Amino acid sequence: MEQADLIWMNGDFVAWEDAKVHVLTHGLHYGTGVFEGIRAYETELGTAVFRHADHLDRLFRSAGLYYMPIPYTLQELRTATRDLIVRNGLRSCYIRPIVFRGYGQMGLYPLDAPVDVSIAVWEWGAYLGEEGKRRGIRAKVSSWRRISGDSLIPHAKASGQYLNSVLAKVESQKAGYEEAILLDDLGHVCEGSGENIFVIREEEIVTPPPTAAILDGINRRSVRTLAEDLGHRVVERDIDRGELYLADEVFLTGTAAELVPVREIDDHVVGSGEPGPITRELQGAFDDVLHGRAERYREWLDVVKVPTKAI
Repeated sequence: MEQADLIWMNGDFVAWEDAKVHVLTHGLHYGTGVFEGIRAYETELGTAVFRHADHLDRLFRSAGLYYMPIPYTLQELRTATRDLIVRNGLRSCYIRPIVFRGYGQMGLYPLDAPVDVSIAVWEWGAYLGEEGKRRGIRAKVSSWRRISGDSLIPHAKASGQYLNSVLAKVESQKAGYEEAILLDDLGHVCEGSGENIFVIREEEIVTPPPTAAILDGINRRSVRTLAEDLGHRVVERDIDRGELYLADEVFLTGTAAELVPVREIDDHVVGSGEPGPITRELQGAFDDVLHGRAERYREWLDVVKVPTKAI
């Protein structure tokens, strides 16, 4: 992966190679951490973090669900992120804030372990590849079901929970696909291993509801708003697996992946086998939003002035 110069750790800027934690860190053993995936884009306004406050708000909500009081305010983390981008001289980057139980307490009762906070930024291209964004990807319905609210908290973006996604991702790639699609415990379509899913049939856009154990993605909300503003009907409801094979178009959204068409699922060709017209329309419009070309949505951008001399 690409490296930057500095990482922010518990209030200090630390050299990338010195950003280390103890081997007995609680979160390393038990998955007691929450995190966010955020992107900053180069725009005509300057480097801009997309929906920065919304991501940090979800970080605080996730931490609260797992009894981790963050020892900083949202504004302090926002300022630290902006300063980190400037100090690393990045015009565009991926941003990973993480909150986790640190060194000082072992065992399954974590509340006596300290809560540590770090933020990393680095250059990271499209998660599913530029070709995937252009041509669409092949996906497989995973044999692994998405975690349910009976066992964990799907609405939290928690570190340990991602073992569920790891199993699905490895299974799909070993079978020759680019991505996995998980079903919920009732057998309804849930989400990708790291993305939300949208299904289009007869010009209606459908996406699973929060009650289907999805993580309510920031980009999911953004694309839904964008689609409705463009005049499309968007419905939240349960989706049966067979509907994936009958769909005219399918696409995934996520911060790392952005908006990616799906051209094939379980060896069933989706629509014509090429990204469909609604997917292309939304993909282009969303790209304009992310890069500040759509003035209507500029309130979603947190502009960071990276000095030219730092680049």
